[in-house]
Amino acid sequence: MLLTTGQAAEELGCAVTTFRRLVHAGLLPGLSHRGVRVMIPLHVVQALSTRPEAPLDRLGAEEIAVLRVDVARPADDPDRDWIGFATSLTPDDLLKALRGWWRCDAASVAAGGVLPVTLSGYVVAALAGLQRWEKNDQGRRTFPDARLIGYVTDLAAPRLTMTSSVDGDRHLADLLLGKRLASHSGGAIAYIPTNTVG
Repeated sequence: MLLTTGQAAEELGCAVTTFRRLVHAGLLPGLSHRGVRVMIPLHVVQALSTRPEAPLDRLGAEEIAVLRVDVARPADDPDRDWIGFATSLTPDDLLKALRGWWRCDAASVAAGGVLPVTLSGYVVAALAGLQRWEKNDQGRRTFPDARLIGYVTDLAAPRLTMTSSVDGDRHLADLLLGKRLASHSGGAIAYIPTNTVG
């Protein structure tokens, strides 16, 4: 059985625009087209609805930052061609597309030890190497040593691509990638308590 994007969004209880981001990012398998309509297999939507929540209590920090991104689009930036997330980007381009200048509490981002990257409420990538940061004259911070530890290429299965061999990164990727992680923020960075009992 095939669903339209509207039907799929209704099944998941989200806005159509939220669901379409997953489609445009290349995260959903088995899509087909009927005229201008994108059709999604029911089993893919069901798989999305049963993705577990990210087990933040296993991260060992009281709070983590979350980077909320949109679908990759061309960037007006001499240091990178893209901004955002898409499965079609190479790991190098994806790292550049995700590593930017943000208004954030840099010490809080670093203290979390990992920066999950979410698209439409799912963790699609994760960054580590956040111990050092720089500040520009607009009050934004960047993390020049940030590394991409992995990303998702199929959210229904999910299929993960590991991009780091640093000790501990595989564990973080397995813990977070492909999981659901809701966050609310007026900007790109949100902060979420992990409910870690200290």
